[in-house]
Amino acid sequence: MSTTKRGLFITVEGNEGSGKSTQIKILADRLRSAGYDLLLSAEPGGTRIGREIRRILLHKENPELSPTAELLLMFACRAQNVDEWILPALAAGKLVLSDRFTDSTLAYQGAGRGLGSEVVLDIDRIACRGLVPDLTLCFMVDIETGLARAHARNRRSQEVETRLDEEETAFYRKVRDAYYQLANDEPERVKIIECNRPMSEIADDAWREVENFLASRIARFA
Repeated sequence: MSTTKRGLFITVEGNEGSGKSTQIKILADRLRSAGYDLLLSAEPGGTRIGREIRRILLHKENPELSPTAELLLMFACRAQNVDEWILPALAAGKLVLSDRFTDSTLAYQGAGRGLGSEVVLDIDRIACRGLVPDLTLCFMVDIETGLARAHARNRRSQEVETRLDEEETAFYRKVRDAYYQLANDEPERVKIIECNRPMSEIADDAWREVENFLASRIARFA
């Protein structure tokens, strides 16, 4: 199914342990079942080069990585993703669904690390050249529940990409507050979905937001 002459860009955001990764898989399956030509991406990661950068960014053996280096690596990964995957897919009329984008960097590096939104947006203009998601779903859970889930998951899987799961609570509070501020500043684009409830209810709310958005865009180009 074609969405518009130019494809649509939907991103999924969220704090630790919100169930974001599970929800994006459910959403991708529903979009494919509905007939959408879908590109599923993730950050940091996505492309082959992006996955190599991801290992540096998230590996638990890199605690000395500085906030500025972290920021620049995030955008190096994103720039590769934009050039190699996202822009070509949008030009071909596909629907792009990305697990994180610049909103994550505003929350984690801009707010959490204290680098500020202006620095993040300055680099975004270079790396992403004005590309902004058409819709952003932001899955949020309270910090204590989310961190307990994340730490339990890491123990079960013996995960090594845990560097961003081991910060002080104050860091995650800044991240969470930043996401709510984004939703307050851009209510038409950023939709908060609370996740302290059954998974099926969360998935249904996310699908409802996406259905409404797609219906409005398709009607506009009909």
